[in-house]
Amino acid sequence: MTTTATDTSSWNARLHDQLAPQSLDRRRQLARTAKRFGPVLAMYGTLKLIGFASFMCLLHSAGKYRTKNPRFGGGEHPWDVLASWDGWWYQQIAAHGYHPELVPVRGATGLITLEGNSAAFFPLYPALMRLTSEATGLGLYGAGLLVSIIASFAAALGIYAIADHLAGRRAGLAAAGLWAVWPGSGVEWAVYSDSLYVALAAWTCHAVINRRWLTAGLLACAAGLNRPTAVALFAAVAVAAILTLRRRQDGVIRPMAALAVAPIGLLAYLGWVGHRMGDYTGYFKLQSGAWAHEWDYGRQTLDVLTSVPVGQRDYLFAWPFADLIGVGVVLLAFALLPLLIRLRPPAVLLVYTVLTLALILGSQQIFSNVSRYLLPAFPLFIPLAVALRRLSLAHQFMLLGVAALASGSYAGYALFELGVP
Repeated sequence: MTTTATDTSSWNARLHDQLAPQSLDRRRQLARTAKRFGPVLAMYGTLKLIGFASFMCLLHSAGKYRTKNPRFGGGEHPWDVLASWDGWWYQQIAAHGYHPELVPVRGATGLITLEGNSAAFFPLYPALMRLTSEATGLGLYGAGLLVSIIASFAAALGIYAIADHLAGRRAGLAAAGLWAVWPGSGVEWAVYSDSLYVALAAWTCHAVINRRWLTAGLLACAAGLNRPTAVALFAAVAVAAILTLRRRQDGVIRPMAALAVAPIGLLAYLGWVGHRMGDYTGYFKLQSGAWAHEWDYGRQTLDVLTSVPVGQRDYLFAWPFADLIGVGVVLLAFALLPLLIRLRPPAVLLVYTVLTLALILGSQQIFSNVSRYLLPAFPLFIPLAVALRRLSLAHQFMLLGVAALASGSYAGYALFELGVP
């Protein structure tokens, strides 16, 4: 049997008629997606570029980075600072892997009694750095920066989606803008894991709010491979799952699956590190003995909060300017938390925020880092976003633009050059 030109033409016409509606639907869906999320990405990206440019200008004009060790806030160019401090450790892990061990410092009697090693830094971010480097041909610095930038936009979309769900589109845009200018936001476009963690946390909370339990469990599991403070996220997912089980809304299997899956990543990494060290509490001993990070029931936080306002500098790890910003961030968090509670947000957001604050403020650490450590408490943006939604988009952008310009100092330079991020 032969096929004539007429038959072929008729078959092509029928195929075109079948595919044309599908293609049109896809184009319409893409257009709707672009209309919804394009302004969010533009808002966040523009504000972040303003803050980033301001940060680079301050680094260049001060020039202090030229005299510092490349590991500790120095380098040949201003942008080299973005891969110093924790960024140096992440590059070492991406290049050479882990070497978990507890090595005493000879003759040490103070806070630092153990030699620091890469096991203190969680594996998801350096793994993505390595994969990105191999896939793109970028060096580890460029790959780490690319992962952070993409994750920061994903975080902006997640924060927008939650605020939009609770308070409308204009509040969502304001919340995404606040993510760009919040104290500590200087690490969002640096070789740091913060943007990745906030992206995972925001989309976990969004999945719980929309009752996508398995998605929430898997995202929380990934967050546990990125930061130890993901414990706050696990607890928030657990509380939301238990409340759902009590209400008998989504059956038993899906909420229970989220509850079971969420902590696997964190427990697996801590267990592996402990096994390699020969001590299953090894991770916590390393944090305490090598970095002086440990749970102290808020004693150091209280010490700083009562010392900085009266000009005293006799507390642990004093960095005056960065610590002053940290005090302001803590007081702002205390002011915003009751406003968040008043909005009656979903339990997952409230539990996550309260426990994040408790974990950070209840620990002994370098206080100049507090603005960065509290960056994941993004639900605190929502009360401010609700207030900002009363403004037109133009006025919102003008206000946040001024904050973005200033953020080069309070969110970037203060962390990397006037403190220890």
